[in-house]
Amino acid sequence: MRTKSKEWFKRKSTFQIVLSVFVSIIMITCLLRGAYQSVFLCVLTLLLFDIPIIANKVLKVTLPKELEIIILLFIFAAEILGELGSFYTHIPWWDTMLHTVNGFLMAAIGFAIIDILNNSPKFHINLSPIFVAVVSFCFSMTIGVLWEFFEFAGDMLIGTDMQKDHVIHEISSVALNPSGLNDVVNIPNITGTALLENGEIVYVIENGYLDVGIIDTMKDLIVNCIGAVVFSVIGYFYIVGRNKGVFASKFIPQYTPDEKAN
Repeated sequence: MRTKSKEWFKRKSTFQIVLSVFVSIIMITCLLRGAYQSVFLCVLTLLLFDIPIIANKVLKVTLPKELEIIILLFIFAAEILGELGSFYTHIPWWDTMLHTVNGFLMAAIGFAIIDILNNSPKFHINLSPIFVAVVSFCFSMTIGVLWEFFEFAGDMLIGTDMQKDHVIHEISSVALNPSGLNDVVNIPNITGTALLENGEIVYVIENGYLDVGIIDTMKDLIVNCIGAVVFSVIGYFYIVGRNKGVFASKFIPQYTPDEKAN
């Protein structure tokens, strides 16, 4: 058991160890303050940090160091900085940046799956570079959509606000048409909205109307698409110029049989 623990520790990169120590310090601080939800996020982060090791050990897939660093930074930025540090609310573009990176990473995973199968003697397939690129793009977008389903479910079922709301200044909706016809009613220049409970004002939204998540959802999917397109293009040229694309190879996970895994 101790030998396995030593072996697992040796697989950790220096960058992962540094981040893990930093997260552990935050976790201990949160534990002393009684912030148990934050402690849970720290534990989850430490577990997610082992994704590259699990991929190598269980799936026999080796991640290039550059891709591994991006994954570790993504996890740290999402869980520690985003959630515990409230970067999602303090920095308007933080969520957008992470969804763009997510689109890139998920396309990399989808690409690796297809490319590994494409080059495995166990599978009799030989897909064209453009098809592999399209599949990696579709895989990334599917993961992006499923994540938005998860955010919506969290907001509806347990009252979270994962789909961040935006204050808007104009409404165009057929729901406001008193005739019930499918004609849009436009209300421009909204300067404030009063929220009522039992006929009494309980909250006033200054400078506009509160959009409930749809802008955030569409923005997330759009930037996910951008990240997916970027990697799909990289993946395409990687296959076309196999073993020549030095830049692309930095982001392509490789299948490593038992004798090559490390």
